[in-house]
Amino acid sequence: MPIDFHNEDNRSTYSSREADISWTKKILKICEVKDKKVLDMGCGGGIYSKAFAHMGAASVTGIDFSQQLLSSARENCKSYANIHFYLGDVLNTRLEEKQYDIILSRAVIHHLSDLNSCFSEIFRLLKPDGICLIQDRTPEDCLLEGSPTHIRGYFFAKYPSLINKEISRRYTSNVVTQALQTVGFDDIEEHYLWETRKKYTSKEELTADLLNRTGRSILHELNDKQLKALVEYIQLHLNNNEEIIEKDRWTIWKAIKM
Repeated sequence: MPIDFHNEDNRSTYSSREADISWTKKILKICEVKDKKVLDMGCGGGIYSKAFAHMGAASVTGIDFSQQLLSSARENCKSYANIHFYLGDVLNTRLEEKQYDIILSRAVIHHLSDLNSCFSEIFRLLKPDGICLIQDRTPEDCLLEGSPTHIRGYFFAKYPSLINKEISRRYTSNVVTQALQTVGFDDIEEHYLWETRKKYTSKEELTADLLNRTGRSILHELNDKQLKALVEYIQLHLNNNEEIIEKDRWTIWKAIKM
């Protein structure tokens, strides 16, 4: 069954790691963050809200529809005076218009059926010349072959039935670009990122992460027996006693509000 973001058991699933330097470097190549007012739309556990603060943002606002995830985000970022979190809907945040320099929506749009409403809200909230950053996976990103660094690819090799589920919730690049244009964005750029998700010291550490379904909503489509079989399948493809550096392939769309 799909992940329940309001379940207490999933409270820490999107806050138990730090944003990797690969992500930080990519964002800093795309836009200037220092002294900017940032909105993290669909902030989850605050991982990327914290990253923006480290990158020199003047202030960071995080908004999410899950009180459980926000509780985790507040705990995760409690030492940062310039980060604030609010409960809200990304389609209708009720925040004041034209107040943000940068808005990030990371790993959100594949949960939405209405891109135009989400992008219209981002457009409304951005200052003139503000930057919209949409980060998500296209079908092509998701279905790349599995490897010791691209663990996600093994999910679909073991369970081809997950492919249709994954594709059905992923937008093609053309669809995202057209939706951004429709609501008024200009100068749309497309960037690609192999983001380091996590470094594991052993197969056992990765196994525990997978069995907990940590930060992997697609694994909630599997029951516990299926998940255990998947983990055993993945273990067969990994070397013993070697560090595992897991990476995910992402597409980032940058768009400007003129």
